[in-house]
Amino acid sequence: EKPSKPERMEAPVDTMLKDMATVIFSTFLLAGWVAFVITYPKEFQRQMEEKLELLQRQQLVFQPPADLSPDADYLDVARARTESSNNSSPSLTPRASNHSDLSVPELGSPTAEQDDTGEEESNIVRVGNISFNPKNVLGHGAEGTIVYRGQFDNRAVAVKRILPECFSFADREVQLLRESDEHPNVIRYFCTEKDRQFQYIAIELCAATLQEYVEQKGFDRHGLEPVKLLQQTMSGLAHLHSLSIVHRDLKPHNILVSMPNAHGRVRAMISDFGLCKKLAVGRHSFSRRSGVPGTEGWIAPEVLSEDSKDNPTCAVDIFSAGCVFYYVVSQGSHPFGKSLQRQANILLGACSLDLLHTDRHEDIVATDLILQMLSMEPQKRPSAESVLKHPFFWSLEKQLQFFQDVSDRIEKEPLDGPIVRQLERGGRAVVKGDWREHITVPLQTDLRKFRSYKGGSKHHYRELPEEVQESLGSIPDEFVSYFTSRFPHLLHHTYKAMHSCAHERPFLPYYHYTGTPVQTLPSPAEPQKSDLPEEPQQGDPPTDPQKANLPKEPQKGDPPTDPHEADRAKEPHQGDLPKDLEE
Repeated sequence: EKPSKPERMEAPVDTMLKDMATVIFSTFLLAGWVAFVITYPKEFQRQMEEKLELLQRQQLVFQPPADLSPDADYLDVARARTESSNNSSPSLTPRASNHSDLSVPELGSPTAEQDDTGEEESNIVRVGNISFNPKNVLGHGAEGTIVYRGQFDNRAVAVKRILPECFSFADREVQLLRESDEHPNVIRYFCTEKDRQFQYIAIELCAATLQEYVEQKGFDRHGLEPVKLLQQTMSGLAHLHSLSIVHRDLKPHNILVSMPNAHGRVRAMISDFGLCKKLAVGRHSFSRRSGVPGTEGWIAPEVLSEDSKDNPTCAVDIFSAGCVFYYVVSQGSHPFGKSLQRQANILLGACSLDLLHTDRHEDIVATDLILQMLSMEPQKRPSAESVLKHPFFWSLEKQLQFFQDVSDRIEKEPLDGPIVRQLERGGRAVVKGDWREHITVPLQTDLRKFRSYKGGSKHHYRELPEEVQESLGSIPDEFVSYFTSRFPHLLHHTYKAMHSCAHERPFLPYYHYTGTPVQTLPSPAEPQKSDLPEEPQQGDPPTDPQKANLPKEPQKGDPPTDPHEADRAKEPHQGDLPKDLEE
């Protein structure tokens, strides 16, 4: 019995050895499968590159005739589409990388320069009046759209190649381009061609997008300042809205910077009309079912909100433009945060303009405009024409002219009149309490003097002492900046207060008013007897016209004639705007 025990124990040992062998074999199989999975795509890519190289060599041996029909060029276009979809840059395509491997005898040209020219010509795709090289890719759009650098009528253009499933969008885009491209701030349309595979649209070639303008360091702006760029963008948008065209996809990528003209100047242009909507005659809104609503992060809240009862209007473009405005003035930030949270924040109205300072004149004016454009209520957003009239776009000369017109308007206004009361409401905060503490000493000294100004003159600057003129600076730039830098809310406050005068003719350049302007000057009437000077009576002293205009000598008991003394005698009310500052 004892010898039989070891024989029974051999069976488990054999089983363990077999299991270990099975595990080892399975591990080798698994490792081999993993290695195959890793190496197969590389091998497949290598085989594809060899096939592409073979096709290229066959094409170079047999040069197609120059007048080849558009349909026969499909092979080049299709191959370029495959290459561009697999590579982010056209310079990294297999054909470009394999070009240097071809020998001179194979190319049949004596020099490398002729080789480049020959291959360049063989790659050209010609469709009607449009020609382009599929390797010269400028960018990619939605739904498989590719934009190439090409030629039309010996002019450099951008060529959009559109897939068949998007032909209906392309036809609509072409129609809208034809209607709207007569404006300098709307992309120019040249022609459209079609073959059995694609549709091609030739449009104006531009230097860069707004995104590159803002984010690319060292970008040559050719003197196009950010405020001017935004003004041109709004001018183009106002043109579209005047034609009842809603863009619906306004964003930095769809605002382009033109190529420099003969004088080296560039301009901003609105492009990409693929999602545009032409409103029917008499209609001011469109259905939410009118196709793709736009690009996420730039879509107005009413387009996606389920609680909105009214159909979207042109105001959706104003909202998107407000996002673009902040993107430009903040040098790349978005008012609704990072890309992943933007659309959710838009629906919640969670807007932040933190990068704009509350004590800087330019930022205060910009904040006022952008907040209006980003209003959650579409009817409260300004029209494109109203945006263009906002002080955000005013030159320093126009700001000075506005202050002069306001001064003339309130000169004869009673102190308890509605306009004066509106100006004085909150005025104490505008001038930071005691405004005299914030101006320079020469101006303080001069304001204490009594000076008689001509009532009909707006320009008293020349009458100031030389020391005061040097303190205020030159007109208009330094003069306006003197006050707006010390009182940054002054222009914004005055503009809001005078809005009730928007219908008056002198204020039409500053406000968008569509009604009939009102003439504020009194109509000439026959003078009343009380208005005429009295006839001199016998015994009266002769009157010298010059002496008659001089102020009377103060008599004992008369009130002080110095207006500043009169102001000091009167206790100022809360919110009063000092009369000296108004002058």
